[in-house]
Amino acid sequence: MKFFGHLFTVGRHRRMVRKLCFKVGLIKQGLLHDLSKYSYAEFHSGVKYYQGFRSPQAKEREVLGYSAAWLHHKGRNKHHFEYWTDFIGGKKVYINMPPKYFAEMVCDRIAASKIYLKDQYTDASPLEYFENRTDINGMNEKTAERLRYFLTLLKDGGEKAMLKELKAYVKCNKK
Repeated sequence: MKFFGHLFTVGRHRRMVRKLCFKVGLIKQGLLHDLSKYSYAEFHSGVKYYQGFRSPQAKEREVLGYSAAWLHHKGRNKHHFEYWTDFIGGKKVYINMPPKYFAEMVCDRIAASKIYLKDQYTDASPLEYFENRTDINGMNEKTAERLRYFLTLLKDGGEKAMLKELKAYVKCNKK
């Protein structure tokens, strides 16, 4: 049961992110989003710690004190702000996320909120999660400001308006 529950959750999440990414013009990223979740390192622990109402990584952290699946995932997926951390001269440096990965992160956060909150999801949910459960000390200041802006736009103006502005942001900042 856990195997199929996790497989279904990952598939639903990827489809939802793909749909959102397509709306902002990120076709390749939508297609390739979170493929590492099917790797043994991530999928095995995803099945083992599957609960259906939150990420299996949270349960893995409770049991082991860390999540090997998360360490694997964040190191391979540029849409996570944690990927954009480096060390320069022994000091942690938080790099401002490039626009296309930033936009994918926004889509990912919306989809994750919808998947785990189900009928309790509102357009305010991703902002609430960001403000209450995201450690912004590990995020570049400009990335955090931009994320708060887009999630507030989602809350106040709705998904359609936010995606329209996110698409314009990506288009204006293509390199």
